[in-house]
This record gives sequence, C-alpha cells and structure tokens, in this order.
Amino acid sequence: MDNYRIGHGYDVHALAPGLTLRLCGIDIEHEKGCIAHSDGDVAVHALCDAMLGAAALGDIGLHFPDTSADYKGIDSMLLLERCLGMIADKGYTVVNTDITIAMQRPKLRPYIDAMRNAIAATLGIDIDAVSVKATTTERLGFVGREEGVEAHAVILLAVKDSK
Repeated sequence: MDNYRIGHGYDVHALAPGLTLRLCGIDIEHEKGCIAHSDGDVAVHALCDAMLGAAALGDIGLHFPDTSADYKGIDSMLLLERCLGMIADKGYTVVNTDITIAMQRPKLRPYIDAMRNAIAATLGIDIDAVSVKATTTERLGFVGREEGVEAHAVILLAVKDSK
C-alpha cells in the first residue's frame, strides 16, 4: 500500500428560499438554503467524496444514497464521521484538507474560522491542517445568479504511523 493518497471531491446544490444554509457544519445566515435529501452541506459532501476517493472507496452516493430514508435530513457531519471510520478501517489517517466554496453571497469570511474548527474537530486533526476558502464566480453561471452553491475539496491521507 502506498504511504500517501490524495483525493478530490466536488458537489453542488441548488438554493431555494426558506431553507437552512449549512456549510462545514455551521449554519449560515442567509435567506436561501440548499435543496437536498440530507442537510445539504455541499462542502462536507465534497470533503466526503475526496476522502472516499483517496481511499478508493467510491463516493458519497454509493455509501449514503439519496434514495434511502435513513439519510433524509441527516447532519452531514455524521456522514463525515462515518467516512473517517471507513478510511481508518483501511489503515488511513487524515494529514490535511483544503476546501473551496463558491457562492455569490453571503460573504462567508465571518464563518471561516468556525468552519475550520468544526471540520478539524470532526476529523480529529489540528486546525492548521484544515483550510476553508470562499470565492464568488463574479456573477457568472448558476453560482453567480445565486441559483446554487458548489464546493471542491482535496484531502491527503497517510497510512497510519507513516506520517
């Protein structure tokens, strides 16, 4: 088995008025939230896909299908905990992660530290190993028109005891 594995994840959700907007486990004040089967945390979904991909375990839809009532409204941080358990079972540990959220508004800077803390706590790693960034699309595309939000995540895994 290789000593390190890198994974990339991507997710997107449409936005609609009156729903809760949750990113990296943190509720964000906004008039729109994500349309989703779970809590719609697009950033955590991308991170789960990155983690599962790095360990060659498929993707979030394979393990937590949106056709299952078991995952209706589920807190995505619980899904992240389960993914962490899956990679641990294969002998991996998280080295670091980097998440980028694309959303026209609201400004996410006031929430970034709380997001980093939430992800670090869930993954059991130091906050310095978690990066969360926000960007806009300069009003271009579905993100720019405020119809949706997208997130990319990368993660580095190591075989336990090889760090």
